[in-house]
Amino acid sequence: MTLNLNKTNLVHFMAKLTTNTPDYIELGQNQLINSQTINFLGLTLDYTLSWKPHIARIGNKLQTACYILRILKPILIAQNLKMIYFAYFHSIMSYGIIFWGNATDNYVIFKLQKRAIRIMTNSSNKTSCRGLFKELGILPLCSQYILSLVLFVAKNREDFIINSDIHPYNTRFNTNLHPSSARLTKYQKGTYFSGIKIYNCLRTRIKQLSGDVNKFKLALKKFLSARSFYSIEEFLHWSTSDDLNAMYL
Repeated sequence: MTLNLNKTNLVHFMAKLTTNTPDYIELGQNQLINSQTINFLGLTLDYTLSWKPHIARIGNKLQTACYILRILKPILIAQNLKMIYFAYFHSIMSYGIIFWGNATDNYVIFKLQKRAIRIMTNSSNKTSCRGLFKELGILPLCSQYILSLVLFVAKNREDFIINSDIHPYNTRFNTNLHPSSARLTKYQKGTYFSGIKIYNCLRTRIKQLSGDVNKFKLALKKFLSARSFYSIEEFLHWSTSDDLNAMYL
């Protein structure tokens, strides 16, 4: 089969420090144009496995969403504004978040989310949004990432190994998911590895509900709404604090 050289593109994935990027790749007697990015199911990924182009793309859409909220703010009540937020802003922000939500550039989206929250509450740029998130019942970007990621784990438990499957010892972590060994940062920040790490840091009473996804989601969302985490580090710091953990046992 002859390939159309003008329309056939592919991505040659390589390390970020690679300097020589070929313009095309030969496949038999055909030349395939080497693209810098690839789009798949609404997600944009570049040749270094970076989510920067995807975040930039949805960032433009979320700026438009903020503009719409600002225009409608004087003529709509708070409840209707919140409906528009979830229908437009939240739907764009949360799509595929388990893949890009832990990326280095996610602060770009978080800044836009805080802008939207301040518009909805008619708050100044200097107002802290942590209390506003709780007031509106909206999860910050990081908390939404945790919710979506851990729900993915709960719905796909058969794809994960439990510590008790590895050894028979009755330890306090016997029911935790078994983490795979990984050295690459890309893999450690990926869905599978991060999902295990974050799931294992949940309180026991929440993890015990994972067999019933609906109850599990309600309990987890209630907890995340109360804490309103701004970063993964903040969540992990909470999980290692005995005093704070005792409050949610």
